[in-house]
Amino acid sequence: MRSIQVLGKFLDQPMLVSKFQKAVPALLTAGACAYTMYDASKEKDTEKRKQRALKTGITLGVTVASALAAPYIASAVTKRPLNPSLKNIKLRNADLVDSFIKSSNIDEKTASILQKSKEKVLSFSEIKSVFKNLKDKKGSKQFLEKLIPSPENINAKDIFSEIGFLSVNGAIPVVGGIAGGIFADRLTDKEYWKDKVPDKIKEGSYQYLANIFLCNVGAGLALAGLEKMGVNSKIGRAVGMTAGIIAMGVVGGSKIANFIGEKVIEPLCHKKDKSHTHSTNVLDIKLQEHIKYNHKPHKHQKRKPELLDIGLHVDDVATVSLLSGLKWIEPALPVMYTISGYRAGIGYRN
Repeated sequence: MRSIQVLGKFLDQPMLVSKFQKAVPALLTAGACAYTMYDASKEKDTEKRKQRALKTGITLGVTVASALAAPYIASAVTKRPLNPSLKNIKLRNADLVDSFIKSSNIDEKTASILQKSKEKVLSFSEIKSVFKNLKDKKGSKQFLEKLIPSPENINAKDIFSEIGFLSVNGAIPVVGGIAGGIFADRLTDKEYWKDKVPDKIKEGSYQYLANIFLCNVGAGLALAGLEKMGVNSKIGRAVGMTAGIIAMGVVGGSKIANFIGEKVIEPLCHKKDKSHTHSTNVLDIKLQEHIKYNHKPHKHQKRKPELLDIGLHVDDVATVSLLSGLKWIEPALPVMYTISGYRAGIGYRN
């Protein structure tokens, strides 16, 4: 096997994917706590620092909880099963290895590596050694395929089924981020928290449409087109789907999200009585001054893709990975979606 193929098999080990998935909640929680402290440290005033820590902590806390619950909710909604648990993978590997060793004449080194695969993740060199030494053994191909399954050359119907799961999975953290952000503002800024809601909704729509939903749709439509053209190569399909992601999500998604923000969300969130524009009421003047100095006018302001937005599109590999074999991306989705949800929660758009 070539090194790139060995690397693909190494990363696609069900044991590795499952262990990574098990570690994600702790990693995500620790990351959220660390960022909350870092963000709060930017404030020099002690009281403001406490308020900022509370606001960031609540927003991130609700977003992280939503992101971790999202796969289970998405699985229930779309009827798409989740990856098997680490316990079940260990039991399956034990049965596979014991059965294969009993029926095959293999060397001691390879047998030792296979015994290790029952409980632990194999290293790159061990994967390479096993595939090399079992290459010509009877029944080894079927055994290795069960031990580390290869990606299937799926069709557009399968992709659209996966898109349903990914879209629900991505929507929940964004909604959770908006809800957490609004709740945090309500606690820390009782007088003007409503003024910040439109930015959260607009940023949420941008994150979901441009960075999550439309990218998946672009991948599905691209694959459907490739099928009609008779393109069966996995590489060709992966490249085509990536192009669909860029066209529909990165470029088109940004335009669509901005259009919805300007034509739908903006009018709904900013219906104000024009008679208040020249009001002499002390409270009205106070509100206008607050908005002037703390919430700069942002009507019709376009949200452009930034470096982090582009980086978030690594989650789109979860769709393409059904072809290319990068199953470890799926457990990382809560991390990607937490970033989108948090940006929505703080109204990052403006």
